[in-house]
Amino acid sequence: MGELVIAAVAAPFGRDLDAGFRTIERALQEARVCGAGLVVLPEGALGGHAEPPHDGGGDDPPPALEIDGPQLRRVAQLARDLVVCVGFCEAGDGGARHDSAAVLSGDDVHGVHRKVHLSRDEQRSTTPGDRLIAFDTPVGRIGMLVGYDKAFPEAARTLALDGAQVLAFMSAWPCGAAAPRPQDDRQWRRAELWDRSRAAENSLIVASANQTGTFGSLLFAGGARVVDPGGDVVAATGGECGVACASFDVAASLGRARRGMSPIHDLRPDLYRVAAPLAA
Repeated sequence: MGELVIAAVAAPFGRDLDAGFRTIERALQEARVCGAGLVVLPEGALGGHAEPPHDGGGDDPPPALEIDGPQLRRVAQLARDLVVCVGFCEAGDGGARHDSAAVLSGDDVHGVHRKVHLSRDEQRSTTPGDRLIAFDTPVGRIGMLVGYDKAFPEAARTLALDGAQVLAFMSAWPCGAAAPRPQDDRQWRRAELWDRSRAAENSLIVASANQTGTFGSLLFAGGARVVDPGGDVVAATGGECGVACASFDVAASLGRARRGMSPIHDLRPDLYRVAAPLAA
């Protein structure tokens, strides 16, 4: 396929869908200037953060959207020839809500991931997904993880073993506390650590998008980044809005990474125990 330019977006998204579409359109325009073929938007790009505000401001959930509804069709129209990963609140069965991500282009929705790992707060408003699979797209096989999912090496490893060439991480990742620079914040460092670790331990590319701005009492960290299969950040934004773009010959990049010392290549599954959570 040759070179693929991958773009990860840092931008603010709230409950106003029209404002969100304008932000998406601007981000896609900027990604096109970079020559992007794959664009990763943050968690909650359609309708904002999956939970109500954390400041006691009342129950204000995001709109629950259908996979075949007009909102995702509108993103597909904006995407046209681009492959776009976008986060949204999905309407599930029986009134359930899922913190979901879709990978789509102007032709089709190629796959949907429902966030698997939920914090205790998130469990009050959303229902976890129950599968981890990668999806074939016009630019290659893509695995998606939402927010807290990326903290779990087992999730990224499952997608890598399912043939993912690129992992798209979509987050609404907050800062822990005020810091002179976003990079000095503990949560920023933790998010970057997991982005880099998931790339290096699976010898594949990670494109990590994140929200900026505020939502209730939350201050989102920004810090969109693209990480190569060796775990090095090759493009990144700061705490402000922006688009991080990097170009890869994907097959060649993964091949080089996996010819040397590669954790994904040198697995010993005969020795590993099935994971089980520790007691609280």
